[in-house]
Amino acid sequence: MKLFLREQRPLIIIYVVQLTVVTFVYWLDGYRNTAVSLYAVLLSSCLLAGYLLFRYMTHRSFYRRLEQPAASIGDFTDVKPVTPLSEGLHRLLKSQYRHYLSELNEQTEKIESHIHFINQWVHQMKTPISVIHLMIQQESNPRSVAIADELDRLRKGLDIVLYTARLDRFEHDIHVETLELEAVVRRVTSAQKRLFIRGKVFPVIDLEPQLSVVSDEKWLDFVLAQLITNAVRYTTKENGKLYFRADQVDGRTILEIEDEGIGIPDSDLPRVFDAYFTGENGRKFQESTGMGMYLVKEICHKLGHEIELESVEGKGTAVRILF
Repeated sequence: MKLFLREQRPLIIIYVVQLTVVTFVYWLDGYRNTAVSLYAVLLSSCLLAGYLLFRYMTHRSFYRRLEQPAASIGDFTDVKPVTPLSEGLHRLLKSQYRHYLSELNEQTEKIESHIHFINQWVHQMKTPISVIHLMIQQESNPRSVAIADELDRLRKGLDIVLYTARLDRFEHDIHVETLELEAVVRRVTSAQKRLFIRGKVFPVIDLEPQLSVVSDEKWLDFVLAQLITNAVRYTTKENGKLYFRADQVDGRTILEIEDEGIGIPDSDLPRVFDAYFTGENGRKFQESTGMGMYLVKEICHKLGHEIELESVEGKGTAVRILF
């Protein structure tokens, strides 16, 4: 009703002005019969009111639809136009909607093609990295060790690119199963042994063998690898330790990973899981990309796990995954 009255306001104003002008002209011409003039005004007002009522009743569904927020981009398609104005607007919206779908499909194809290219490129880059690693793994001279360390960095960087590209299509690349938590942690830490040796950090695993969780093995491995990489990177203390603990609380399994690193400043804590956020520590350690913790948070959310983080600057950081 409010939208209808706002639209008809110019008509009502023009009608009042016109009625006043005509009545004044007759008064100047000498016609001074007030009762007849009022009767004419009443009849004219009734005609206007009847027109406005008819106009509102025929356009009521149209005005109501305009005042309601759209539930989706194609929500208007189920509206049946009953007037020339609503029919014309409906045709315009359908035309715009077709153009929108066409452009959306075109952009979607471009994005999928780009993601496919990224995936293929990452897999192609992993092949020469594996070959180089095989060529130097039997050598123990400092040069070969340095090359192996750089290969590990390259492999981790490619994994971040690959998992970032797959994140939007997460539901197509997931296999949920029951996993033994201790076996998962030991497998991931064993795969990161070169990182532990280079950082002079020792993993301390204190998990009960019978603890199991429901998750996706591949994505969970990536999450744990990112948490381990961050913990070792920011542990400057020589012979520092990285603790893995697990417990069950209220029927939920909680995995805690605690390091003895430099900790996170209080000002950076609210933004740790933001994409591309590196913070003060990231500016000190140039290897930081700001994507690791963001991916950890997004993957845990999609897997249905919760993640918590506590840190004291100068003492260390503890990350908990709640399954």
